Amino acid sequence: MIKVLNVISDTNVGGAGRVILNYLKYRDAANFDVSVALPRGSALIERIEPFGVKVIEVDGIADKSLDFAAIRELKRIIRAEDPDIVHTHGSMSGRIAARQCRKKVIYTRHSAFPVKSYMRMGPGRWLNKLVNEHYADRIIAVSPACADNLTDGGISKNRIDIVMNGVEPVTPPTPEENALFRSSLGLGDGDFTAGILARIEDYKGHIDILRAVSLLRDRGVDVKLLIAGTGGYEEEVRFACKAFGLEDRVIFLGFVTDVAPVLGAIDVQLNASYGTEATSLSLLEGFSMGVPAVVSDYGGNPWLVEDGVNGLIFPTRDYTAMADALQKLVRDPQALTEMGLAAKNTYNDKFTGEHFARSIEEIYTAVTEGKKHGKK
Repeated sequence: MIKVLNVISDTNVGGAGRVILNYLKYRDAANFDVSVALPRGSALIERIEPFGVKVIEVDGIADKSLDFAAIRELKRIIRAEDPDIVHTHGSMSGRIAARQCRKKVIYTRHSAFPVKSYMRMGPGRWLNKLVNEHYADRIIAVSPACADNLTDGGISKNRIDIVMNGVEPVTPPTPEENALFRSSLGLGDGDFTAGILARIEDYKGHIDILRAVSLLRDRGVDVKLLIAGTGGYEEEVRFACKAFGLEDRVIFLGFVTDVAPVLGAIDVQLNASYGTEATSLSLLEGFSMGVPAVVSDYGGNPWLVEDGVNGLIFPTRDYTAMADALQKLVRDPQALTEMGLAAKNTYNDKFTGEHFARSIEEIYTAVTEGKKHGKK
């Protein structure tokens, strides 16, 4: 039995939290004893408890990677729990505490974003390499884009394992449920509908999507858009929607807990990220239901979407190319259907929760056996 303590600093259910939840659902409980340390009062707690793993609430780590007072508390917890491995998600405090307790340390990099210039060369690059390699026996990158970020910052390839995220399949709504949901939104049977399921932040590209929908309208191509999510950029996106005169084409759904009705209502899922994107869990959930995607070529998107097979890829920030891709699918229903079937096959072949969990557990086993080399 290998004992693993996960440490996560998130107070809300973000991408890293969802990855942990997916792992817990499909873990090999007979061979891996898993617990989770997380901020006191985190929204993840009620989502984790049904899996029957130990939850440890910690003060001082809420949404902070590094807090020196929290290191002392985490050291106390690690000594009490005595895990074989400490697996950290966005917590430098956890990595430092684990190393000071002489534990094996795994760190998962959940995001992909441009590496700052001072980390690409000189003392910054050397320091970044020294710190990250000292405080982790292995580093898991959730996409090749994340791995590239790490190596751009000086980290050795042989410390990195690439494990693409997996998700639980989404159960499709019945045709009757789907018709009722679409009707409740004012969507007609023939309305081509695109959707974005993501936090509403600047770098997610919502306004670029609105520009593409506006351009399609001017071309006489009718596309409806569902925006599911909330975030710090929501006011700006709503203002842009009005400024472009798209109120009759865009529906804001707010925060959505059950994505099945939304995925069932759309013909294609959009991802226009240009600031940070690793392995989009929303795209994978859509794939599990046979929903193809139109995505930017930023971050991890090109490793999920094969252009012309299970979706289409456009150059980052090029809303005209995005509009062209959507127009192609509106005008070619057969291609849309074929891409949907390919999307589901992609999910089944590569991105199931079972596949993800087994890959993580292979790394756990390798680390306890003292194997240090990652795989790419």
